[in-house]
Order: sequence, then C-alpha cells, then structure tokens
Amino acid sequence: MFTGLIEEVGTVKYVKAVPNGKEIRVTGRVVIEDISIGDSISVNGVCLTVTAVEGDTIFFDVSQESLDRSNLKFLAVGDKVNLERALKVSDRLGGHIVQGHVDTVGKVERIIPRGEHTEFVISFPEVYTEFVVEKGSIAIDGISLTINSIMGNKLSINVIPHTIEHTNLKFRKGGDFVNIEFDILGKYVKRMLDRESRLERLLRDY
Repeated sequence: MFTGLIEEVGTVKYVKAVPNGKEIRVTGRVVIEDISIGDSISVNGVCLTVTAVEGDTIFFDVSQESLDRSNLKFLAVGDKVNLERALKVSDRLGGHIVQGHVDTVGKVERIIPRGEHTEFVISFPEVYTEFVVEKGSIAIDGISLTINSIMGNKLSINVIPHTIEHTNLKFRKGGDFVNIEFDILGKYVKRMLDRESRLERLLRDY
C-alpha cells in the first residue's frame, strides 16, 4: 500500500521485452536507501516488486497484465517515472490509500497555467465515470491528487508548484498517457450498491 506522496523522480535506464512482460531498470537515489529484493515500489503508480539492486539501479519485472493496464508499456530509456516505497505501519497517511493497482490509462487533454498553479484536464474511459467524485481523491501516475471538477469523461486537477517540481508532471505535455487509480473506498461502495441492487431485483422477481 502507498500514500501517493512521491519520494523522487527516477530515470528509466533499461527496457527489455521478455516472455509475458518486460524487464525494466530505473535509477534512483532516495528510494534505494533501504530497499531489499522482494520489496514493493510504486513506479508511476504501479506496484512492482524489486528483483535486484545494483548500485543506484533497481530492477523490476513487469507482467503483461500490468503493461496492458498502464502506461508502462510505453516506457523508453530516459523517461522519468514517479517512485514511492511501500507504506510502513508507523508512517503518516499524508495522501490517501493507494494500492498501486492501476485501473486504466487516461490522456492529458490540456495543461493550463492558472497563476502559480497548473490545471491538468485528463480524459478517461466512460465506464469509470461512477468512480469520479468532485473533490474526491484520485491517483495520477501514483500521485495523490484532488479532483477539481468533472466534465463527462474528463476531470480536472489543480496542481501546486511543489507537486509539479517533485513529480514527473513537470515533463508531461498534451497527448501524454497517465496511469489512473480510482479511490478504493469509492470502488467498494459501488460494489456494495450493485450487490444490493441485484438482491432487490431477485427479491422482486421472486
């Protein structure tokens, strides 16, 4: 589990296709301080397992499922990725609960300067609109953010300078694809409501 508070921006050093996935290597300075083989690290919001560490380079194997669900399938050498170590029990939950299980990929439609802040407008598949709530939480490339407004299958987020400076959002441009993880609490509520609705239909039909 993660908080969505990015610890550092790493650089992709190596990408290789392997059977049923890819091997990637990412350089880092902060997250590498106390990690071991088998630890979990969020890479652009995707929970990956550390398979090896050499110097300042972290090795990961990415499954085909993770590639299909995320923007990791587009990674190339030199790309910048958000990194966060898994949450410790003693840590503060400064962002929101982020599982590292990406739901879908969204597209940056517009980036609009708003004084000191920056507005990002991101589109996403319409099937997920029920999980988007104004002023609710969302993880974009693993970053815990607040939804500013909703326009159909588009949402806007207002990003402060600190977040821009300390994440890969500083490198984003219109047309880029970003990972989206919707709030886990909203997904469970939706699941319970759907189950209750199905039960009501069964009782009515009975």
